[in-house]
Amino acid sequence: MNTEKHMDLRMESKRFAKFLVVGAIGAVVDFGSFNLLTAVFHLPPVPSSVASFLAAVTSNFIFNRYWTYPDSRSKPVWRQIFQFTFVNLIGLAIRTPLFAALIPVWRGVLEGVPALPFPAEQLSRNLALGCAVLVVLVWNFVVNRFWTYNDVR
Repeated sequence: MNTEKHMDLRMESKRFAKFLVVGAIGAVVDFGSFNLLTAVFHLPPVPSSVASFLAAVTSNFIFNRYWTYPDSRSKPVWRQIFQFTFVNLIGLAIRTPLFAALIPVWRGVLEGVPALPFPAEQLSRNLALGCAVLVVLVWNFVVNRFWTYNDVR
């Protein structure tokens, strides 16, 4: 591997690591909002998942724009917001049915498990959300890197 390709790979690896950190922060926002809405305010899980997703997208855009891709400034911010939001809305379209489908699967897995640290229903929702988040993480990184932040060398 030549030096330039090696440096490009190192830079992409560094960006991916930053993207993961931003994603972890987004996950805290996402899971925190989701659990607040479902466990405290007793709102239904699917609309709560959508609201928590939107809160995380907002957080993630800000961190990605100014930390992960600080050298992405050739596009106007409004265009990047549109692209980032569009990519994430497709991610939401992937995530929502997957999340809804996985809740009963996890509920079935957890049925009869003694001494769970949390109510089985809430735990099954969180496990379903975690699985859906991991799937959408891959989609978001790849498409945002090569479309929203394609002006980064």
